[in-house]
Amino acid sequence: MNRHMEFERLHNFRDVGGYPAVGGRPVRQGRLYRSDSLGKLRGEDWDRFLALGIGTVIDLRYDWEIAAKGRVPEAPGLRYHHLSIEHRPYDQAALGPEVETGRFLADRYAEVAHDGAVELRRALEVIAAEDSGPVVFHCASGKDRTGLLAALVLSLLGVAEDDVVADFALTELATERLLADWRADHPGQEPVWPGYGRAPADIMRFFLADLAAAHGSVHAYATEFLGVGEDVVEALRGHLLEPAG
Repeated sequence: MNRHMEFERLHNFRDVGGYPAVGGRPVRQGRLYRSDSLGKLRGEDWDRFLALGIGTVIDLRYDWEIAAKGRVPEAPGLRYHHLSIEHRPYDQAALGPEVETGRFLADRYAEVAHDGAVELRRALEVIAAEDSGPVVFHCASGKDRTGLLAALVLSLLGVAEDDVVADFALTELATERLLADWRADHPGQEPVWPGYGRAPADIMRFFLADLAAAHGSVHAYATEFLGVGEDVVEALRGHLLEPAG
């Protein structure tokens, strides 16, 4: 199954539906999407986006990223939530080649999981809300912040860890186009860090293992640390999973 949806300027837009979840119920398709920056939408890409009937956009970027690159265009009935979950900015492209991709980024994700508790809780509540309609959440590349939130949602839906990790690693199919975007913004330069734009599976495996070691499980992290109510978890499953039987 090719989860990446065809856009000219978006490189990492995909449906997270289809994975088997709790009770063998699959995640519904056409209900939850993940993406790189929707500030790139225009022309035919915008028409393709509108055709999906998306009701809610969650933008996980910093204020300064939105100021520099723009946000999703406004449209009638389209709700927009700006929830910047990362609080410690760093420049991935400038990291040294000695920095090991998996362990380094898993540690950054752990920081986001701690620092962005308020915003992550709100994001989960928005996704679970009955009136949100189809939802898309995104950051700049649709990899790190977006990957973290996708992992939380899929885990709370009861998707197996192997599938959560596999969903994260699909960004590898978009790496070359994400690198091309970076080069277009930095003419004549190359990222110093070989890991830039990469999404090897061990990043997510490390992160999920660390979260389980610290909190017992993703469910415990969400309910006890983030303060997500069990009603929200049940609403996520009710809205995003196919009916039983």
